[in-house]
Amino acid sequence: MSHHLPLSPRPLPQQRVEGQYWWASFRELLLLGCLGVGSGSLVLWALTWRLPAPLSPPDEAAEKVSREATALTEVFSRLPRPPPSAQEAQRLCEQVHAAIKAIIAVYYSLPKDQGITLRKLVRSATLDIVDGMAQLVEVLCTTPAQSPENNDLISCNNVWVACEQVPQIPRDNKAAALLMLTKSVDLVKDAHEEMEQAVEECDPYHGLLNDDEEDNSDNHGDEQDDVLGCPNNQDSYWSEEDQELIIPCLALVRASKACLKKIRSSVAENGKKDQVAQLDDIVDISDEISPSVDDLALSIYPPMCHPTVRMSAAKLVSVLKKALEITRASHVTPQPEDSWIPLLINAVDHCMDRIKELTQNELEL
Repeated sequence: MSHHLPLSPRPLPQQRVEGQYWWASFRELLLLGCLGVGSGSLVLWALTWRLPAPLSPPDEAAEKVSREATALTEVFSRLPRPPPSAQEAQRLCEQVHAAIKAIIAVYYSLPKDQGITLRKLVRSATLDIVDGMAQLVEVLCTTPAQSPENNDLISCNNVWVACEQVPQIPRDNKAAALLMLTKSVDLVKDAHEEMEQAVEECDPYHGLLNDDEEDNSDNHGDEQDDVLGCPNNQDSYWSEEDQELIIPCLALVRASKACLKKIRSSVAENGKKDQVAQLDDIVDISDEISPSVDDLALSIYPPMCHPTVRMSAAKLVSVLKKALEITRASHVTPQPEDSWIPLLINAVDHCMDRIKELTQNELEL
């Protein structure tokens, strides 16, 4: 369902707010007048509203949002004492509105030629702040001010955390690329560690079987276990053929981690800030590696379908080779410093050849 979003905030209600109508009217001021739309479409509105160049740097704009969020919270925390007048409510809304407008203007002021990776990080930070303010307004306006539930929600609100992250945003596309590549390395590292742990313990579900299943396995102690001493239950454990296939899959994930680490080090050592397009291309293809590793990791869990494992591995190999080729064609791997790329390609091919060999019989059935 599409929403027609306003290009400017709606006019603020001018009527005096009294008694039992104060809550509803102040909510209208905040969600409709101050922020322009209801919180459900606030984020879309924020990124489609054309804004002028910012009057303050990112850190200062984020600090202003944080101050206004604090001021807004303080007004609600003093209830049920007399609520602010209509004029004070109007002022609060206009100040929050101005702060949100300033932080959105920071994103729009960033030139596109500074790099897509950097713009994505700034956009994400902007969304976190705007969405955090919307959540804060919703909590303040829908939960009784003095209830413990309200206090907990306010204390956990992420608008302040989002504002505090702004100074940590990279200031150029190379730094942004290194940040994203580091995140990808960490994700693949975590996936590899989980796979290794499951294999070492011969427990793919890390002891998540319920007590009934464990009791049932105890009642069938006479059944033959597999070579590694694991219960012979194909729905929950690996067969000998499965265990053999896992070995090249783990090697392929290790190769994935090695590829990302080498790409990251090449960007760190040779990357140039003005080569934004090439850095963006490297990050874009590298971002596909972790999801492909996750797909392969999920496919090895029992009951294992060998053709699915083969397809997941082939997809990962395709992504890895493309990432290595894009890196080799870029400025971050000048010859002869690109000698590591064919070595990694060979390692990836070797893993894939072994996976094909072990899954060939099932494909022929």
